[in-house]
Amino acid sequence: MKHSREIKIGLVSVIALFLLYYGLNFLKGIDIFSPVKHYYGTYADLGGLNESAPVFIKGFKVGQVDKVQYDFRSSTPFVVALSINKDIDLPLGSRIELFDDGLLGGKAVQIVLPDSADYSRIHLGNDTLPTSVSHGLVASLQEELMPKISTAIEHVDTLVVSANNLIASDDLKQSLGNVKVITAELKASSIKLKSLMNNDVPVIVADVKGTMADVRLFAGKLNDLDLALTISKVNSTIDKVSHFADKLNSTDGTVGMLMNDKQLYLNINQTVADADKLIVDLKQNPKRYVHFSLFGNSRERKKQDKASAAGN
Repeated sequence: MKHSREIKIGLVSVIALFLLYYGLNFLKGIDIFSPVKHYYGTYADLGGLNESAPVFIKGFKVGQVDKVQYDFRSSTPFVVALSINKDIDLPLGSRIELFDDGLLGGKAVQIVLPDSADYSRIHLGNDTLPTSVSHGLVASLQEELMPKISTAIEHVDTLVVSANNLIASDDLKQSLGNVKVITAELKASSIKLKSLMNNDVPVIVADVKGTMADVRLFAGKLNDLDLALTISKVNSTIDKVSHFADKLNSTDGTVGMLMNDKQLYLNINQTVADADKLIVDLKQNPKRYVHFSLFGNSRERKKQDKASAAGN
């Protein structure tokens, strides 16, 4: 009985230790019943990689980080041990890459396969694979945005200084004074406009209405007119004027002959010229044409006429 009790206690202890070991590995994500292959990689800086971190191939979890060993006397002090499912073969040229798993900075490991994978040549278990580090989104943003942010901060500082100088300048105070004056003028203009709208605009609208009524009355009178008769009278008048013009251009009538006979025009001009000469001679020698002497004899008149003719 004594030995059987000890055996039971031993069995229970072994089972409890096994369950504890299995539970701890299960919590770590390790399935102790699944066969795995172990691979190793060395790093100078892990960037926060912890044991039990997942291992991916093209986004699919194939294992985890078993252990992280370190020796700070070496240039690459960290040795990372990976356990990967045994049925996954890694062709030669594969490498272990450390990358950011999420925006909070957690680290994970992925196996990067070569572009032209030759599965006839694969890595054996316990091999040491080449390693690399992939900069995550946060690091890329820091590298790209920090210089731009720094430049933007410098511009903001310059802008703030310029704004302070502008605020302290007299020109801004003068501009604000001008704005105040303009605001007062706009207020006065608004009051005048309101008065105009209340007083003058109704009168103008009433006048416009009266004008429109007159226009409508005039239009009604136009509608009442006999336009056909008016147009007929206008056409008759035009025909008479045209007939009169034709007679003026014709040489049959008196007026037409006067207007179109060139010789008559020349004769009239000659007659006018002769009359003009006669008037001039009459003014210069009135005695030749008019005799007022009541007592003179005919002989004296003849002498005067001869003298006047000789003078001419």
